[in-house]
Amino acid sequence: MYGSPRTVGDVMTCTVAAVGPHAPFKEIVRLMQDWRVSALPVIEGEGRVVGVVSEADLLPKEEMWDAGPGGTALLGRRDAAKAEALTAAELMSSPAVTVHAEAPLARAARIMAQNGVRRLPVVGDDGLLTGVVSRTDLLKVFLRSDADIAEEVRHEVVSHLFRPPSSTVHVEVNDGVVTFVGQVRDTSLVPVAAGLARAVDGVVDVEFDLAPARTMG
Repeated sequence: MYGSPRTVGDVMTCTVAAVGPHAPFKEIVRLMQDWRVSALPVIEGEGRVVGVVSEADLLPKEEMWDAGPGGTALLGRRDAAKAEALTAAELMSSPAVTVHAEAPLARAARIMAQNGVRRLPVVGDDGLLTGVVSRTDLLKVFLRSDADIAEEVRHEVVSHLFRPPSSTVHVEVNDGVVTFVGQVRDTSLVPVAAGLARAVDGVVDVEFDLAPARTMG
């Protein structure tokens, strides 16, 4: 293949801030501030991810203080427990929602959407932390140049589906939008081309400006 789809390992951040289960509340807040992140993996042993502590896990304590004496009574059962928590183990969400480094970017995006999270710890086959991937990391694929996208679409789609002389098709890409222009003999291949082109990293949309090819002879 001209280019394999990018994986989580291609875009993840490898230098990661993490805490142990016994990390105190203030250390967690300080690390989030220093690293400018909204969540931290909680690891134990050689780096096995056992949970994630996020800003959402920390906020119930602020709500409790704002409510004054007996403030936990105004919080739900889960938030009341977090409001009184002192360590990462007591604060974290567990088991951690993670993704493997070799997972495609679409899978990571789906996991984030399904779980309502902005960052995912990335683990290897051994379950140990290897990095973190964020929503911003997943969007990096759309920074790919139009020329690079066009070359891959020509190589992976046009050369297989629309071979001359029966079809004459060329590819134009503008701001990630792929347009197939020309003449095709077998129009049933058009939706196939659309699906293959959309699978190319960096493609925003696919359009067609095609006409039926003239019959030879």
